[in-house]
Amino acid sequence: MASDVAVSSSLVDSQQQILKNLARPTARSLSLYNAGLSAEAVRQQYGLSHIAKLASNENPLGASPQVIAALQADAGFSAVYSDAASTALRDALATYTGVQAGNIVIGNGSEDILHMLALAFLNPGDRVVTLRPSFGLHEIFPRMMGADVTLVDVNKQHQFDIAAWTQALSMPAKMVIFSNPSNPVGCMLDNAGFERIIAAAPQDCVLVIDEAYFEYCRNNPDYPDSQRVLAAQSRPWIVLRTFSKAYGLAGLRVGYGLASHPELVNLLNRVRTPFNINRSAQAAAVVALGDQQHVNDSIALVSAQRDMMSAQLTALGFRVAPSCANFLFFDCGQPAAELAQRLLCGWRHYQAMAGEGV
Repeated sequence: MASDVAVSSSLVDSQQQILKNLARPTARSLSLYNAGLSAEAVRQQYGLSHIAKLASNENPLGASPQVIAALQADAGFSAVYSDAASTALRDALATYTGVQAGNIVIGNGSEDILHMLALAFLNPGDRVVTLRPSFGLHEIFPRMMGADVTLVDVNKQHQFDIAAWTQALSMPAKMVIFSNPSNPVGCMLDNAGFERIIAAAPQDCVLVIDEAYFEYCRNNPDYPDSQRVLAAQSRPWIVLRTFSKAYGLAGLRVGYGLASHPELVNLLNRVRTPFNINRSAQAAAVVALGDQQHVNDSIALVSAQRDMMSAQLTALGFRVAPSCANFLFFDCGQPAAELAQRLLCGWRHYQAMAGEGV
């Protein structure tokens, strides 16, 4: 038995070395995207029954009841392939956004479209400019293609540093990516700031504006109408949005991009997987788009709770960045991973004490 184990271990080591030699160096050096623990994983690992999950920016109201009904109605068609072109969803989005269906691309979450953009445009050595801190895949996907990534830090007030962006964009770049509002800080570029960054961008780059949290700002008069500003640009551009947040469809994975030209959509369609959006997700997204009251109710609830939590964290002595999204970014004065671990263990200890009547 011992010799069998030794042989197996040797084979594993040999395969590991072969994989290391075969893999692209850029793939070996990539950072892993931290998706966090699921609620079920936390239950199993820590033995908890009640979990307040704050890390994934999910909609506490969940999906619209109309979406649940649509999913139930579609369940009988699970053996049938989805529409590879997402025709009904693109038509619904065209009506909702005013953008022609031919200028709309659908992704398995908006990160799928980020992946398509990297595959379609980036070569080793190309330069990409993005925000720091930011959504991890804004950096990971370009590095996956061997691109060089310039990170522009937020300023001391946790806002976009317009001067730093102008400086970073004064040099050639293949792609410019930033989220507005930003993830994970929550800061928002206003009209003037947005126009300055767009004007500073190189003339021959692709502009990628990630508006995953668009719904939380859409009624703010200072929030830029990105499509209006970008429509005057000669550069190719795409605005990314998602059904994961305000629409409550995170588990179904549906994102979309509003592109400057049908040829940009054509390029992305050439590098995406053919059936990247399953039929139930397409049906649910169409129905979700039609229930804007549920979206408005979700935004109102989250905004009120966000502001209340911000005030409470501030009262506890934490420095909290102003947020225009459905999350908060704050300085906890210690390694965040350690604080998260203590919160998990502390709740388990609290439950144990409550069970003992302490």
